[in-house]
Amino acid sequence: MEYKSLLLTKENGLGIVTINRPDVLNARNNELSNEMYDMFTAIENDPEIRVVILTGTGKSFIAGADIREIMELGSVQVEAFLIMARRARDRIYGCKQPVIAAINGFCLGGGLEVALCCDLRIASETATFGLPEINLGIIPAGGGIARLVKLIGMARAKEMIFTGDTCDSQAALKMGFLNQVVPSGKLMDEAKAMAARLLSKSSIALNYAKKSCNSGVDMSLAAATDMDENYFCRCFASEDQKEGMQAFVEKRKANFKNR
Repeated sequence: MEYKSLLLTKENGLGIVTINRPDVLNARNNELSNEMYDMFTAIENDPEIRVVILTGTGKSFIAGADIREIMELGSVQVEAFLIMARRARDRIYGCKQPVIAAINGFCLGGGLEVALCCDLRIASETATFGLPEINLGIIPAGGGIARLVKLIGMARAKEMIFTGDTCDSQAALKMGFLNQVVPSGKLMDEAKAMAARLLSKSSIALNYAKKSCNSGVDMSLAAATDMDENYFCRCFASEDQKEGMQAFVEKRKANFKNR
């Protein structure tokens, strides 16, 4: 597939996906949703990519939905728009590789919902966050409500959703939305440093850990523990488990082969 709104580069096990619609602050439209779904499907099946960074060009990560595209849609047409956007978000959330959001600017509405689908979130100190849909006479419909409540709690999530107010990176960090805030000029360096830490681990173990986190959050404690135990046992069928434990006993750094 030829991509008009996305760029992909590879660097020693790292895939960097860049949203490239700077003229509209990387606003999400149907074309972008389709390309995201296709690209992350390809990434999951690419043995050269073991960790992903998702970022945006210019002043924005994703500034929300492209309002000019959807403002005249009827209820049936807008439902189709939502279905396409959801396919893309679910593809990112379910991608077996860890996905790091490197948030470089506006992260609003549908953009914040995409960031919520990433595993880790690092932002520049000048980034802006919010769910401003209420100001347009609508509500967040891309998992923003459900995922945000689980991540930061009901009271803080309701305040963001009901008021439509935005916040800066430090506030987003304090409420638990972000893992890290860095100077603007250091964003990609810090995201790549985090990616390098993950690349030093076993991809097999990371994949099982991600599945356990994503699925277990909606399970009972007993069911989630059963799943964790199952994946733990599966690790013992890998060469990486043997290498990791042998390296521990020998007091050296493990050299994982991801098999």
